[in-house]
Amino acid sequence: MDRRLVILSRGRRLYSTRRLAEEARRAGWSVRILDPLKLTVVVDEKGGRIFHRGWPVVCEAVIPRIGFSITRRGVAIVRQFEQMGVIVLNSSQAIQQSRDKLLASQLMADAGVPVPITAHVAAMEDTNRAVTRAGGVPCVVKATEGTQGSSVFLARSYAEARQLVQQMLERGMKPLVQKYIAESHGKDIRALVVGGRVVAAMRRKAIGDEFRSNFHLGGRVESVNLSEDYLNVAVSAANILGMDIAGVDMLESDEGPTVLEVNSSPGLEGIEGASGVNVANEIAKHLNARLDAQRTQQSIEEEIALMNNED
Repeated sequence: MDRRLVILSRGRRLYSTRRLAEEARRAGWSVRILDPLKLTVVVDEKGGRIFHRGWPVVCEAVIPRIGFSITRRGVAIVRQFEQMGVIVLNSSQAIQQSRDKLLASQLMADAGVPVPITAHVAAMEDTNRAVTRAGGVPCVVKATEGTQGSSVFLARSYAEARQLVQQMLERGMKPLVQKYIAESHGKDIRALVVGGRVVAAMRRKAIGDEFRSNFHLGGRVESVNLSEDYLNVAVSAANILGMDIAGVDMLESDEGPTVLEVNSSPGLEGIEGASGVNVANEIAKHLNARLDAQRTQQSIEEEIALMNNED
C-alpha cells in the first residue's frame, strides 16, 4: 500500500529537512519535498485540492516545516491537507497556537503548566505596571510572534523596557513583558516531544554576555538527563497545544521547570548532535504508527458499513 509523504519546506538542503526525508525513506515512505509557497489551492464543487506545477498533490501524510515568515500561507496549505484527510504532523491549529506566544502561555497556564509571569502591553503608558507585575527589572521584553530568539530582549531598567515596548508598538508588533528567571540566565532545556513522549533532550548555553541560548545564535549544546518533572511538563505542554512534534523550551527555575515556549518546527541538528538520538527516525516511526492506526480505523468503519448494508 502507498506510503507517500510530503515535507513542506522552503529549503530542501536544510539539515532538518534532509534528515526527515532520509529516515522517512528508510521507513518505507516515498518522499517529496515541496515549497509551500509554490503550491496552489483550488476549491470547487469537488472540494479543495492542492496542485504543484499544475499536477494534483496526492499523499498519505505531510510534515510541515513552516517558517515564521510564511506562517499564514503555510497554515492555509496545511489546513487544506487536513480537510483532504491527510495525516499532518503538526496540525494547522497547533502551528498557529505555538506561533502566538501569548495564546500559547494562556493555554498552558489554564491547564496548570508552569510558565513565566507574562503581561501583554497594549500601550507604552502601561509598561511600568506590566514590568512591576512581572517582578520588576531586569525583565524580558519580547514580541508575541517570532522564532529562534528574534525580537527577544533583556531590559535592565524601567526606561529600557519602555523604550523597547515603544519601538515594538511603532513597528506594529505586540510586545510582552515577562518575568526574568535569574537562575536560568543564558541557559535552558530543549525537550523534543514526538507522539506524546520525550525522545531527546539537551541543555543550551549562551556564549559570552548573550542571555538567549538558541543554537542558531551560537549557543553551545550538551546532553542532559531530565527528571520526571521536566519530562511530564514537556509532554503536557505539547499535548495542550495539540502537537505531534514539539520542541519544548524550559527554564530551570528554583521552583522547577518553567515552559518558555513551544516550537512546532524544531530544528534537529543541535539536539541530534547533543543527545546522540536519531530524532528523525523517531518521527518516521511515529508517522508509521499514525498511518497504521488510520488504516485500521478505516477498515473497521468499512466493515461496519458493509454489515449495516447487509442488514
